[in-house]
Amino acid sequence: MHHPETTPTPSANGQRRLRRRALISAVALVAGAASLGIGAQAQAQDFPSRAINLVVGFPPGGSNDIVARILAPRLGELLGVPVVVVNKPGSNALIGTDFVARSAPDGYTITLASASPLVISPNTYSKMPFDPVKDLTGITSVAATPELIAVHPSVPANTLQELVALSRTREVTLSSSGNGGLPHLAIELLRTATSGRFMHVPYRGAGPAVTDTAGGHVNGVIMDLPALLGMVKEGKLRPLAITNQERSPALPQTPTSVEQGIPSLLAFNWFAVMGPAGLPRPIVERLHKALNETIRTPQVREALVSNGIDPMGSSTPDAFNAFMREELQRWGVVARASGARAD
Repeated sequence: MHHPETTPTPSANGQRRLRRRALISAVALVAGAASLGIGAQAQAQDFPSRAINLVVGFPPGGSNDIVARILAPRLGELLGVPVVVVNKPGSNALIGTDFVARSAPDGYTITLASASPLVISPNTYSKMPFDPVKDLTGITSVAATPELIAVHPSVPANTLQELVALSRTREVTLSSSGNGGLPHLAIELLRTATSGRFMHVPYRGAGPAVTDTAGGHVNGVIMDLPALLGMVKEGKLRPLAITNQERSPALPQTPTSVEQGIPSLLAFNWFAVMGPAGLPRPIVERLHKALNETIRTPQVREALVSNGIDPMGSSTPDAFNAFMREELQRWGVVARASGARAD
C-alpha cells in the first residue's frame, strides 16, 4: 500500500534553533544597515578632508570658466580645502559633465555646469552620454547671464533692427561656441523671429569664436555676455542687443531685444553646481550651504556683476532640481520648433 510522503516536523529543540538563527540574521541585517548609515554619516561629517575638483566643460575664457574661477577661492575658504578648477572641454561640455557623472559620489568631483549640457544638449543631440536628471545630483544654481548680440565694427549695423534689415539684403554670419548649445538656439530664435538670412558658424568654445569675430572673419556673434564683455570694452566688438527683458548693469546703454521689437528673442544662460548621482544628502546640503554663502559674499557678488553675471542661488537642492526640469521642457519646445540639431 502506497503511503503519501510527509514532511518531518522539527523537534522543539530544532524549532528553537531555527528561531535563533532567524533572529541572529535579522540582527546582523539591522547592524549592517546601521553601520552603512553611520559610515555615510561619518563620511559626510568629515567632508571635505581634501581638495575638491570643480570641473568646467568648456575651455578657459568662456562664461562657465569665469564663474568657476570667481567662486572657487571663496568656496575653498568656506569649506577649508582648496577648490581646483579643472577644464575638460568638448562637445558643448558633454565630455566634462559625463566625466563627473561617472565619478565617485563623494563630493570631491563636482562640475560648474550650465544650460547647454543640462537642458539644451538633451534636446539637440540624438544620443547623450548621460541623463542630466538620473545620472547627476543637482546641488544649487549659482548665477545667470543673458546672451549678447555683437558685431564686428565694420558691419554696417548699429542696432538689432539694422542687423535684421542687413540680413534681408545679404547673408550675415554669426558665430557661437558650438553646435547644439544655447548660443546656437539663440541664433535659431533670431532667424525664426525675423526671417533673416543668418548663417550659424559654430566654433569649439567661446574663446575661438570671439577671437575670430573680433578679427573680422565672422560678421557677428551671439554669446554669453561675460565672454564678450572684454572685447566690447576694448571697442573690438559693437554690442547691439541683450536677449533679456531687462538691460544688464554691465552694459546699461545696450537695449534689450524686447525694447527693439523682438520679444520672442529671450535667451539667458544659468550656471549650477552638480555632482554624480548618489551623492549623500549631507554632502549635498554642505555644498549647497557653502555655495549660497559664497555668492552672498560682497566681493564675489561684485566680481560676478562686473562681468555681466547675476548671482542666482536656490533655496534648496530640490527647488533647483524642479527649476532644471522646467528648463529642460521649455528648451525642448524651442529646439523642436527651430529644428536645431547638434549632430
